[in-house]
Amino acid sequence: MAGRWRALAALSLAELFALSLWFSASAVLPALSREWSLGASGRAGLTIAVQLGFIVGTLASALGNLPDVWSPRLLMLGSIVAGVVANTTLALTVDGLGPALTLRFVTGLAMAGAYPPAMKIIATWFRERRGLAIGVLIGALTVGSAIPHFIRGVTDLPWRQTLLAASGLATIAALIVWLGVSEGPYRFPPARFDVRMAATVFRERPLRLACFGYFGHMWELYAMWAWLGVFFAESLATRGGAGYAGLNASLATFVAMAAGAAGCYAGGIVSDRWGRTTLTMAAMALSGLCALLIGLTFGGPPWLTLLVGVVWGVTVIADSAQFSTAVTELSPPAYVGTALTTQTSVGFALTMVSIWLIPPLADLVGWRWAFAALAAGPFLGVVAMARLRALPDALKLASGRR
Repeated sequence: MAGRWRALAALSLAELFALSLWFSASAVLPALSREWSLGASGRAGLTIAVQLGFIVGTLASALGNLPDVWSPRLLMLGSIVAGVVANTTLALTVDGLGPALTLRFVTGLAMAGAYPPAMKIIATWFRERRGLAIGVLIGALTVGSAIPHFIRGVTDLPWRQTLLAASGLATIAALIVWLGVSEGPYRFPPARFDVRMAATVFRERPLRLACFGYFGHMWELYAMWAWLGVFFAESLATRGGAGYAGLNASLATFVAMAAGAAGCYAGGIVSDRWGRTTLTMAAMALSGLCALLIGLTFGGPPWLTLLVGVVWGVTVIADSAQFSTAVTELSPPAYVGTALTTQTSVGFALTMVSIWLIPPLADLVGWRWAFAALAAGPFLGVVAMARLRALPDALKLASGRR
């Protein structure tokens, strides 16, 4: 069915551009720190505010069954427009941390309606190869999250113009959703409002274990994305300058994060062919190892730091789509959107803790050891997915491939 690949391309492009809003402020933190005299808590707050908005948005969406009761396309479209308005307002009018935190919170709320509904839409186009399809979608999200670092790395734009560039890309995303996105032939049955369905992911053991694996993954992912650029910059400064194979710290960060798109694609293929638990356990084991090792390269040869960063960027996201795919395969069909949104909400709540944790750890033990704390998440996630693999319900995954 050729239409499903066109749908995947349109939806992936929309996600790529829309998610440029997520780390737009994080990419310009050095400039904001100088202009607003931000300390460590202020810098962390600008990223955590987005996470908090996303959590509140996904929680409200899950409790209200919004992705299942409303049109996911219209929910996605309205949310992207709201994100553009919030980010543009920050770029044009804000001169201090307080209003910026509020608008970053609103941006997070908007992303709650732009991300989980997209996964449900793409699931309506794919039964077979669903893992690959959602993997491509998450790969687009990964590149989109890295785009502000790319803009910062290849231009001399002031921070306000960098934010406006992200808003422009998200506006294109809204147009793509409006004109080129629709639900596919495998639509899930309509749902009635039922607040109890948000707790389904914790009542059923297979779903609970899939979510626990996801939570371990999320403990690591966004803290890595949030602070890798700072790590790269500090490592270069400690060494006394130079660059990462000709790249400045911002471009090196973009390369490491964007490399995750290849991991998402490969993860989708491996997961569909050899099983969801097989892929997720392997990816988490490798990414956890990178979290332990990258600090040992701090201040060392830049090529080695970048190499470990790229491997980490690939493996830290390679499994993300497969946790979501597993939820679509294990949850009640009428409430797939609610289950996805609940899983996502709790996972992002954990990211607030790990994002906040890294700066004080860096002050306490140095960047050489700060990222090692992230390894606990994926290693515990491996345990959860191994237990899921042993259950009979695991045969529902990837057409019986566990």
